[in-house]
Amino acid sequence: MAGNSKRKGAIKKSGKGNPAVGSGGQVRRGLEGKGPTPKADERPNHKKYKMARAADKRAYARPKRKSSEAEWVAGRNSVYEIVKAGVPVETLYVVEGTERDDRLREIFKIAADRYLSVLEVGRPELDRLTTGAVHQGVAAKLPVYEYAQADDLIKAAHELKQDPLIVMLDSVTDPRNLGAIVRSAAGFGAHGVVIPERRAAQMTAAAWKTSAGAAVRLPIARVTNLTRTIRSYQEQGLMVIGLAADGEVSLPDLDLADGPLVVVVGSEGKGLSRLVAETCDQLVSVPMASTLESLNAGVAAGIALYAINEKRNRS
Repeated sequence: MAGNSKRKGAIKKSGKGNPAVGSGGQVRRGLEGKGPTPKADERPNHKKYKMARAADKRAYARPKRKSSEAEWVAGRNSVYEIVKAGVPVETLYVVEGTERDDRLREIFKIAADRYLSVLEVGRPELDRLTTGAVHQGVAAKLPVYEYAQADDLIKAAHELKQDPLIVMLDSVTDPRNLGAIVRSAAGFGAHGVVIPERRAAQMTAAAWKTSAGAAVRLPIARVTNLTRTIRSYQEQGLMVIGLAADGEVSLPDLDLADGPLVVVVGSEGKGLSRLVAETCDQLVSVPMASTLESLNAGVAAGIALYAINEKRNRS
């Protein structure tokens, strides 16, 4: 019917009986920039965001996760160092008929004192178990490490009726730094350490050894996404600070130390990743005499935890 504005392709009439010509500022406003498009897993209505949230919920509901496989330490000096340091050992393997020098006798003595299991095997068998490593007739099998869940660390603090203090590592790849940070965290009253599953050091023999046994006393959680874990902690009332050379707050001026707190330590070379840094509530710098110097991740964490512990003790 002529003049029917509901007809497909019909011209809409304005209130004055004239066609609506042009779009005014509507198109211009629609074309204005809105900044960079967020990543898919950061947009609440996107499928990837919902899948990530669902994965987090399933992860928190699961029991403690174990590392993928047991670790082997081969060679007389290496085995001696780990048993002396108190690293958990599942079984010591010794090749039948191996000459017992002073180092091997020391290993056996420590094994007897710690009631470690010692098993004699043939050389071909130990070659196979250690995938051809130079074992010098002795090797140790470490148990699979059991990681805690991120929320377990908060529960541990609440059981002690204390404000949580948690250390989080952003892509720290050196296991010796991991071990040193675990040791400092245990020594300065932290309730646990959080590490990412990928592109980061795990609880290997080297980390165990550097922790000087602290890993036995302190729970270590492993998560798939640091940023989501930070946001989860923030939703539960924890403040999050990141250690950064260009932090807006100097460590001596930090006023968040006596409350529920997460301390994020960046990687050895690049520091905090961009998204993690943006998610932190504050970036905190460690004052130094020279701006040309930077601190090792383990050293920076130890200094920060010492300062935080001092402020907590005074409050």
